Amino acid sequence: MSITQILWFVLIGILFAGFFFLEGFDFGVGMSVQTLAHNEHEKDQVVETIGPVWDGNEVWLITAGGAIFASFPYWYASLFSGYYLILLIILVGLIIRGVSFEFRHRMPTDKKFIWNWTLSLGSFIVPFFFGVLFISMVQGMPLDAQGNMNAHFTDYINLFSVVGGVALTLLCYLHGLNYIGLKTLGPIRDRARNYAEALYWVLYAGLVVFAILLFFKTDFFTVHPISTLSLLVVIVVLTLIANVAVVKNREGWAFITSGLSLVALVGLLFAGLFPRVMVSSLGHQYDLLIKNASSSPYTLHIMTIIAFTVLPFVLAYTVWTYYIFRKRISTSLGARS
Repeated sequence: MSITQILWFVLIGILFAGFFFLEGFDFGVGMSVQTLAHNEHEKDQVVETIGPVWDGNEVWLITAGGAIFASFPYWYASLFSGYYLILLIILVGLIIRGVSFEFRHRMPTDKKFIWNWTLSLGSFIVPFFFGVLFISMVQGMPLDAQGNMNAHFTDYINLFSVVGGVALTLLCYLHGLNYIGLKTLGPIRDRARNYAEALYWVLYAGLVVFAILLFFKTDFFTVHPISTLSLLVVIVVLTLIANVAVVKNREGWAFITSGLSLVALVGLLFAGLFPRVMVSSLGHQYDLLIKNASSSPYTLHIMTIIAFTVLPFVLAYTVWTYYIFRKRISTSLGARS
């Protein structure tokens, strides 16, 4: 493997980590519209917290998909063809979620309930099926020597992948609750904290089940025992810090550490995959490796130059956007304090 091949594998992991850190709380806020808010005024207040930023956060996913296509075309071909139906469901979730913002804004109050439901449903579908996708991928799929995946329903949907989907969804929901606590004033802020305090105990149980299944269903502990154990410990520690921060009403710390938990989870999956990009359940001789799945050295070289030229501007714009919209939402009409 070359340095640029490893670099682009790491960069793709960073793009997915950035997506789940930023879009993760968007999903949590979207789910909170129907589960946390009690009336239309509170629903408007909750939606207003992500109104200026949600669409920009999704760019990280588009960039990650484009980076896979350009830097690892064989990975892209196997992943997007083998997971066609899962990715289609994710796309539907993103679509109904995206249009919900505009349609609920233009609907009279008595018609908003339709788009409140589509917003929450879309916000649930995307993280759940991303969890199913990533967990089934690291568990191993029937990938042959040509990179073709001939999978059945139980290859996609099984105990481990469902636990992974639920765990990722719960992490996103808690991340969203912490963001609501950070961005709002009034009863919705207190309710978000109360929900988070209760749900962290559910998450602890989920993390235990996840770690046990990771041990029995993957080769992570055999191939990368130190990094796997270390990152699991990091996830647990970050979760504990976030929980304590919620209890002590340290909303900034709760938000940052819940987001870093998602980053650590992505790091765990990518570290466990290395030096592979796809694991074959038919035998390790059919695993798709970084060195075999990448583009030419020249292509990776040009992409690296472009990436490090553009990336600082993207990060600067992201930081500026969050700085501009940093104030709390105090009313359902979007007033800021």
